[in-house]
Formats: sequence, structure tokens, C-alpha cells
Amino acid sequence: MRSEASILHLDLDAFYAAVEQRDKPSLRGKPVVVGGVGARGVVATASYEARKFGVRSAMSTAEARARCPQAAFLCGRFPVYRATSDKVMAELRALSPLVEPLSLDEAFVDLAAGDTSDWSMHSLKNLAGQLRRDVHVASGGLSASVGIATSKLIAKIASELDKPDGAVVVAPGTEQHLLRPMPVGVIPGVGPATTERLRRIGVDTVENLQQVSRAELIRVLGQAHGNSLHALARGDDDRAVISDRETKSISVEDTFETDLVEPSLLAAIVSKHAASVCARLAEARLSGRTVTVKVRMHDFTTHTRSATLVGPTDRVAVVSKLARRLLAELDTTSGVRLLGVGISGLADWIQDDLFPEDDDPAVEVPHLSESQQPRQQDLAPRGWLPGADVEHDHLGPGWVWGSGLGRVTVRFETAETGPGPIHTFGVDDQALHRPAPAHSPSVDISSTDDGR
Repeated sequence: MRSEASILHLDLDAFYAAVEQRDKPSLRGKPVVVGGVGARGVVATASYEARKFGVRSAMSTAEARARCPQAAFLCGRFPVYRATSDKVMAELRALSPLVEPLSLDEAFVDLAAGDTSDWSMHSLKNLAGQLRRDVHVASGGLSASVGIATSKLIAKIASELDKPDGAVVVAPGTEQHLLRPMPVGVIPGVGPATTERLRRIGVDTVENLQQVSRAELIRVLGQAHGNSLHALARGDDDRAVISDRETKSISVEDTFETDLVEPSLLAAIVSKHAASVCARLAEARLSGRTVTVKVRMHDFTTHTRSATLVGPTDRVAVVSKLARRLLAELDTTSGVRLLGVGISGLADWIQDDLFPEDDDPAVEVPHLSESQQPRQQDLAPRGWLPGADVEHDHLGPGWVWGSGLGRVTVRFETAETGPGPIHTFGVDDQALHRPAPAHSPSVDISSTDDGR
């Protein structure tokens, strides 16, 4: 633990949904849900307006529609999110060279490595306020919540305490006072299943947790999780802010002497690779958010499929199920020469219990993975995804309001225009097309993981 509050955690509020509201003026102040829009879709982020109806991340899209049918359900626009994230990360690097992104919408900053020299509460509160204003301008109007404390754990918890658009600075020496009355779920890695296991032994708060021995926690939760929770419950967290990890991803792949075609065999190999990747993650004390499957066909063409979870994991069940689903989206009937599984988006914490042990990790791959963004030639057979950017030769930029029965409805507006008109076209209208990949109709993007 540090003697001064020199670790900052920034979390962009409802990031994906906030970007959509920024770029689609007609949706500002209205419920917006971003994620998979199909029958097996999952919510990646919900705006605060949608959360009032009980919509939350990792909920099935079907349930979200039932809870909030009036919401706008949109596919993700990963390149736009990434470009916005780059602008925010640049503001953080202006504070310190030591910035550790956890995902697109959150990061740690080591203030001690920057120019900060005044560690008074007043000065740190001013710093947090100025950073939020800078992020608001750089991102085109997004809000962020900030926590500053003596450790990563306390800084991350602090950033959750005054959401949205808030800032909390935890004075050195007050960490235990902050932690003890909180529910155990505030500790990273304590999800619904772990919370239930702890409840069964009489643990509801962090203070209760502090009274449980290390041996008992290991018995209930296992060696790694029990040890970690025993330390974190006491605020023991000396993890450093790491700006550039040497390991960007972990992957395992095999090349076969003869082409493989049997689906069950390929699925078994994917599961074995997933287990190997997760073992290496556990050994390195890391977790990851993006699962990728790599397949080289009999003719040496190589295909990859990726999906990004809403939180990092190192669990074999989650990675294996998702990797098999990605594999199933590829046509492997002509034979496979090489098969690999990788995980990226690495972090040094685990959002355990994101999915219960027996549940399928519900992620609708095409909508939130950059590698899965639909190409121009895919639009007609796959449909026009709601929320996707489009451009009309005469009417200019807009976004897909909805489609079906051979028609697509577009709302023509950008962040600068205000709410715009709606027009409907045939799906084969040659004047309507996807914009160039680098184009964003809403923000001036010059630079290159679900906020709460």
C-alpha cells in the first residue's frame, strides 16, 4: 500500500451506449441498449435510461426487450468505440506515462510517475475534476467516473461510488473504513455464484469476510480465489500500474499432418487448446476478454473469428464454449490444416462468475468483435444491422433505424446536425451503402474492453 493516494482509476460511463447517444441525437435522453440484436444476443451496455427498467450488461437481449421494449436496440460499432477510447487514453497519458488500460472504457493511471507533487485531498479532487472535463471535451461529450486511492483495488471501488460523472478520492489510512460496511460483491472477482457461496457461510459484507480464515476461504472457493479474496478483503493490494504488458495475447495452435474434417474432433481440439490457454493465463495471473479462433483450411486460406466478453476471465468453461461457438460459424467441411485458440485483452484481475458454471457464455459474436464487422458484400444476405453507419449518395450520412421485408429505414443525422429525418429504401438501393471503414459520421476521429 502506498503512503499517498497516487493511483487513479477512470471508467467511462455506459461507454458503448453513451457513444451511440453522442452520435445519434434522436436517442439522447432515451433508453439505448447495445449488443447482440438477434435471438441469442446479449446486452453489452445499457444506457442509464434503460437501466431504470432493470436492463443490465450480460442480460439476454430477449429479456432486455421484455423489460424495456421502447429502447433502441443497436449493434456495436467497435471501430468507433476504439477511436473514442484512444482519445481518452491520450488524456490519461498527459497525466502520467504509466497508464494501464483494462478495456476500451477503463484504465489505471500511476500519478506518481507523472508531474503530480501535491497529494493533498483538495489538489487530488481538483485533478479528478479537471480530468473529467478534459475527457468530456476529447470524447465529444462523454462522461467518466474517477477514483483515486493508494491501490488499484480501492481506486477501482472508489470510481464506482459516485456514478455517473463523479469523482471520489480515498484518503490514505481510511481504506478499511470504506471497505468494511460494503457488500462482498464490490471486490473484483466476487460475482453472483461466489456471493452465494459466501452467504452460505454467513458472509454478506467485507467486514464479515475479514473474519473468515484463509484456510476456510480456500476450502470454500479454492486455492487461488480463496487466497486472493483473503488479501483483497483486507485491502492488501500492491499491484503496480503496468503501461505496456510484454504479453499482449496468449494462444495455442496445432498444424495437422492430414486435413481434419470431423466436427466433433475439431471441437475437442478447440476445447483442449482453450484449456491450455487458460492454464497459461492462470500461471501468469492474468485474465482476458477477447477469444479468437484461427483456422487454416486445406487450400491454405486462413480465417479468424473473435468475440469479446463483457469482462475478463480465465475460466476454461467460458473460453471453451465461446471458442467452439466461433468454430461452428466457419465452414470446415473441406478440411482443416491448422487450428488455434487465443485470448487477448489481458488484465491482472478476473471478473469471476460473469457466467454461472453451467451457463453458456452468451455472446453474439458478429456484433461486438472488430473482426466480425460486416463487410459491404455481407449486407444484403445478413440484413442491415440496426445502429450501423450508412451513407446515401444524396442524403449523406445516417444510421440504420430498422430493416425487414426487403426494406431498410435510415435516420439521417450526426452529432452535429441534431435529430434528423427518416427515410425508407429498398435493401438493394444502389445509392445506399456502408461508409468507408475510417469514416465516422459523428466525430472527428484523428487517432487510431462496458462502462458502468
